[in-house]
Amino acid sequence: MAYAEPVRALLVVNPAATTTSARTREVIVRALASDHDVAVVHTTHRGHAEQLAEQARDDGLDAVFTLGGDGTVNEVVNGLLAKGPGEDVPLLGPVPGGSANVFVRALGLPTDPVEATGALLEAIGDKRTRNIGLGTAEYGGELRWFAFNAGVGLDAEIIESMERQRATGVVATPGRYVTTALTQFFGRTDRAAAALTVRRPGVPDVSGVHYALIQNTAPWTFLGPVRLDPSPRASFDTGLDLFAPRSMSVLTSLRHLRRMMLRAGDPSRRPRLLLLHDQSELLLEASHPMPLQVDGDSCGNVTSVLLRSVPSALDVLA
Repeated sequence: MAYAEPVRALLVVNPAATTTSARTREVIVRALASDHDVAVVHTTHRGHAEQLAEQARDDGLDAVFTLGGDGTVNEVVNGLLAKGPGEDVPLLGPVPGGSANVFVRALGLPTDPVEATGALLEAIGDKRTRNIGLGTAEYGGELRWFAFNAGVGLDAEIIESMERQRATGVVATPGRYVTTALTQFFGRTDRAAAALTVRRPGVPDVSGVHYALIQNTAPWTFLGPVRLDPSPRASFDTGLDLFAPRSMSVLTSLRHLRRMMLRAGDPSRRPRLLLLHDQSELLLEASHPMPLQVDGDSCGNVTSVLLRSVPSALDVLA
């Protein structure tokens, strides 16, 4: 959307963000408000950021900044696009404040929140924006937008477990994620049953899938400083990419993990792996309820989810 300086904006702050202090948040607020008309609201409950972003669009604001993690970004994206894409959608300006900050890092913004704020202010001054495609997930009568990834099965199980731990006060560190992933893989996930079927229009179905990782950009996520890249060709400028193993043997899974971390080997030679690039639509159906996650947030169990790519869905400051 077009805008003139100073911009009218909203800053949505998650006070529980794991990597920002009250002092850092104050510095960021002062920087953004020094030359622009910025209202600051701290979220108080799940879904609050979505409500605020939807109201910001209704109020005709120029931009919405987020200070929080990927969950805060996801809520704001869903609020901004509650009525679908359009020229009246405010610009999105994400400031990293979470543990992974996948969306910010995928955009190429600094991981330091103060430096990222400076980069966003420069983007405003230069009127520099980027138009990106997003994904949607439809399940059980719900529709959720996602910015960088979604998943059914193993990764969603890990996220569910992490959310339960965080509710008890556990901090989401890379080490905790590794421990949780190993516990889930070896002790809880049914690695014998392959419950998923992948359906695409005009193409034969693929059954016998154990779990599905869907990417709207690369990388899929970060483990500390390490990129995990199941589908390294994924991009905000193309459709969705799918990584769907048809085996969960320990050896096969180790090979997948090595390739994700090192981007080594030719995945097309793996007969027990379904890889798809630049897809406009994917339907995943499960023979029993399986967990779903979007942008690292648990969405509960599903037996069917329709995933679509939506090109040119949102303008971001970057």
